[in-house]
Amino acid sequence: MWTVPKSITVVAGTGEGKTELNAFDHALLDAGIANLNFLRVTSILPKDTKVVPMRPIVEGTLWPAVYARISSHVPGETIAAVVGVGIGADSYGVIMEYSHKGTAQNADEIVRRMVVEAFEVRGLKLKETIVATKEHVVQRTGCSIAAVLFWPD
Repeated sequence: MWTVPKSITVVAGTGEGKTELNAFDHALLDAGIANLNFLRVTSILPKDTKVVPMRPIVEGTLWPAVYARISSHVPGETIAAVVGVGIGADSYGVIMEYSHKGTAQNADEIVRRMVVEAFEVRGLKLKETIVATKEHVVQRTGCSIAAVLFWPD
């Protein structure tokens, strides 16, 4: 049975590899989350969820996460992935993910606007936005990822 998450960890990473999958694996290693099996979930943050640093997890564990990912095999191309965590003032929050061919600064600005819009359409008051983004200039085959991992405690 699943429980309501009590905390989250927000990470980002980049990597290069011989293939897109290897580049993704290297990006996960860079973010410190490579040895998990992700269950991709949608983007609602339970009320009163705390942000915590990465903790040890048994390799191979199924783990719920919201994540953005982008890969490219165009040398010199800049790619970025970002997650934005909107924390509600008196309510639940919303997580938005975004990736694109462009800079981390631009991705950061876009995801912040996405978080604001998500709160506006729900009629919620936004208390704080936490963003994790990582940009990568492709050498051969590159990947950028950003993720929010949900913890049960």
